[in-house]
Amino acid sequence: MKNIVLPDTGTRRLPFYLAMEEWVAASLPADRYFFSWRVRPTVICGRHQDMAKEVDMDYCRSRGIDVVRRRSGGGCVYADMDNFMFSYIVPGNEICSTFAEYTTAVASMLRSLGLKASANGRNDIMIGRGKVSGNAFYHLPGRCIAHGTMLYRYDPEVLSRALTPSRAKLESKGVQSVQSRVSSLVDEGLAMSPAEFEKYAVDYMCDSRYMLTADDISEIEAIEQNYYRPEFLHGRHALRENIPDKAIIRRHRRIEGAGEFDAAIKLGADNTIEAVDLSGDFFLLGDPAKEIFSALQDITYERDAIWQALEGINVATVISGLSAESLLNILTD
Repeated sequence: MKNIVLPDTGTRRLPFYLAMEEWVAASLPADRYFFSWRVRPTVICGRHQDMAKEVDMDYCRSRGIDVVRRRSGGGCVYADMDNFMFSYIVPGNEICSTFAEYTTAVASMLRSLGLKASANGRNDIMIGRGKVSGNAFYHLPGRCIAHGTMLYRYDPEVLSRALTPSRAKLESKGVQSVQSRVSSLVDEGLAMSPAEFEKYAVDYMCDSRYMLTADDISEIEAIEQNYYRPEFLHGRHALRENIPDKAIIRRHRRIEGAGEFDAAIKLGADNTIEAVDLSGDFFLLGDPAKEIFSALQDITYERDAIWQALEGINVATVISGLSAESLLNILTD
């Protein structure tokens, strides 16, 4: 695996590194790539999340914490200079197997340091009962990208104030707060300095390197600008803007193994479905608008009619971990 090396040592805003992933996937030959990076205090929202629900925006503004959005699904995470971010880019289209390969490799790296790490749940890496790493993935043509956090140490007050996940999500994990389920490498006994740990992780994962050129960096900076577009950053959901509440049916449900879902269903005057919109911390494997919700248009908003429309659709190939029956429950219960 090749380590992607950024020649300058300055700290950039987080979207630069997300753009770096995209550039590697689109511009370098098919191979396996990895890099590690750190940023100043930043909250990173998942692609489908409602930022206002998941982040204390006033607190973040008062503390100078940047708030951005990534292309991958999953939940919000907080990062700062005490948190390493890892990026993993490989050829292929098998997203789930790539994601499992990535989390398994990172857990193996931690075990080689004597830490009892394991990949657990949809996207976490645990040491004992504490989460030290949250991860996510997305797909570009012919390339799979996985990335995630690695907490070296953390400030529990900042973490709990910046992130405001729903009570349903916390209760599904059997915990009472964000910080109660988080741990760090230092808390788990790692005796390395940050620089020593980063070097060890890169050396463990990689056997060669690619140094970015000035031209490469210019191209990455051009991609970076897409992450600051308001329509991307604020995650516009058509059914949540400028439509009276009475015109929309709203549903909320958490599905074990799939994530948290907020559904908005727009109905026509004859009680037929005009559109469906989902937000939450789920992971997409396909395009739900084309592969699922197009089949529901003009269907009467009744459980049996929706179930019949979903027959023959393999929902799990579009939204990771979600069955047709679970989707039916999201939309109608």
